[in-house]
Amino acid sequence: MTEADFLTTTRTFYDAIAEDYAELFQDELAHRPLERAVLGVFAELVEGDGPVADLGCGPGRTTARLAALGLPVFGVDLSESMLAIARRENPGLRFEQGSMMELDLPDGALAGALSFYSSIHTPVDRLPALFAEFHRVLAPGAPLLVAFQAGDEHRHHDRPFGHPVSLTFRRRRPEHIAELLTAAGFALVSRTVREPDPALDEVAQQAFLIVRKTKRSAG
Repeated sequence: MTEADFLTTTRTFYDAIAEDYAELFQDELAHRPLERAVLGVFAELVEGDGPVADLGCGPGRTTARLAALGLPVFGVDLSESMLAIARRENPGLRFEQGSMMELDLPDGALAGALSFYSSIHTPVDRLPALFAEFHRVLAPGAPLLVAFQAGDEHRHHDRPFGHPVSLTFRRRRPEHIAELLTAAGFALVSRTVREPDPALDEVAQQAFLIVRKTKRSAG
């Protein structure tokens, strides 16, 4: 099957900008206390000894944070350039190349998963399939954290850092994402939305949804 165009575009974009991106967001979580708190809540909700997956892990900063909180976490990302940075900065952690749309994991293998701003390049009509895949790989009752910018207006980045690539960053309405996750077989645990922080050059609200896989199958 031919890889979807949006996956190819996303991988090409992040392969090109990986080093610049990693440098720009070197201390990203240090300036975001609410994000650290949400990650802490997610970590406490994880039960059992199964692995936890950081899906769309980028340079691995969130993966490292969850590892520091005691989770047996590994990262998955489309971009080999991003993964090279993640492995360089976190030699003790595992990072794998792959697509969130088709994870190389057995059914019910994960004790938890997060998509931390990694679903923002997925077209809206592909979100049900994405969330169904998340549901498939999670164990019953396992938590999922989905973070994204809230809103209706998308943002298109063209030639970032001078590289000849472009990509659309999609903002979502939290209530819409909650509905899609519920339809995929998840139960809502919490919905957190914070206002944009001018000190971080933010212009959009930031949304964090934590859900649990229900015992029933999706669909």
